[in-house]
Amino acid sequence: MENLQPDPKVLIDIVQTPMPYGKYKGTIIADIPISYLEWMAGKGFTKDKLGMMLSTVFEIKTNGLGDILFMVRKSLQKGSGISPKLK
Repeated sequence: MENLQPDPKVLIDIVQTPMPYGKYKGTIIADIPISYLEWMAGKGFTKDKLGMMLSTVFEIKTNGLGDILFMVRKSLQKGSGISPKLK
């Protein structure tokens, strides 16, 4: 079985990228409510980078792992980049 590791760049993008369209236009992707992500999942996420980021946030939030996004934000606010634990 392959040992999968999260890509720190994707996590950084998730906490910095605003939603480009729709009801939550301008909202940082990590801050989009789970109810909206559930609705989008039902419609099917797009097959581009935005869809990948939205589906990643959906998986993180539905599995109770929202602290990951908090840790990434905290690391970025300190200016130290990504935490070594997430590399």
